[in-house]
Amino acid sequence: MAHFILPPVTDRDRPLSKTTAVPAGLGEAARSSSSEIEAFLEKARTMAPRGEGQGRLVFALDATMSRQPTWDRACVIQAEMFSAAAALGGLSVKLVYFRGLDECRASRWVADPQALGSLMAKIDCRGGFTQIRKVLSHVGTEARENRVGALVYVGDACEEPVDELAARAGELALRGVPAFLFQEGSDAGASVAFAEIARLTGGAHVRFTAGAGAELAKLLRAVAAYAAGGRAALAALEKHGDEGARLLLGRLSP
Repeated sequence: MAHFILPPVTDRDRPLSKTTAVPAGLGEAARSSSSEIEAFLEKARTMAPRGEGQGRLVFALDATMSRQPTWDRACVIQAEMFSAAAALGGLSVKLVYFRGLDECRASRWVADPQALGSLMAKIDCRGGFTQIRKVLSHVGTEARENRVGALVYVGDACEEPVDELAARAGELALRGVPAFLFQEGSDAGASVAFAEIARLTGGAHVRFTAGAGAELAKLLRAVAAYAAGGRAALAALEKHGDEGARLLLGRLSP
């Protein structure tokens, strides 16, 4: 099938354990005092200044079996990300998805909404477990090579230890990549993990109602504007009454 042209995403690190050494300022963040965490986040905010030109956004989705309806909607509405960023210099998107027991793949960078939609349409959802750690690690690798304006993740569950995800989120923070996690439904474990990733990276965690395609479309449009033009672009959208921009601005760190 066509999806096999996408290279697999691998986790470059061994699974963390209590005895695993973690780089200073990453894994310790989830266990540190409030002052240490704030110092860490302040350092992250001063690094990796935003560049100019076309925005780069990683669009990651949970493609396990429960996600098929949302995946189908995302195939249709993803074009709104490109249109929202067009006036700000355009948008280049990398699709990352996981499904099954150990499949996580990434596309090339795509600047055409039709091409991305066609690629997504060839992928079917399959049962399995979440692989959010691999997604975060992959985005960190991309950000070491070129600026990444934002990570968007759409999912409904988290079956991985929050501390391990926090370590990977810390690396994204140091590279100036905010993570926007859009949660379908209200799973409590996912809410805790997604909120922590968003907090560490300076992004946002927003829950949307199952089946609410219009709501997801607004959020994708807003985060695409952010990836291309930063907070100023979001503020401009909000002034024009954009609901997605209002939601994200209300959750972003000052």
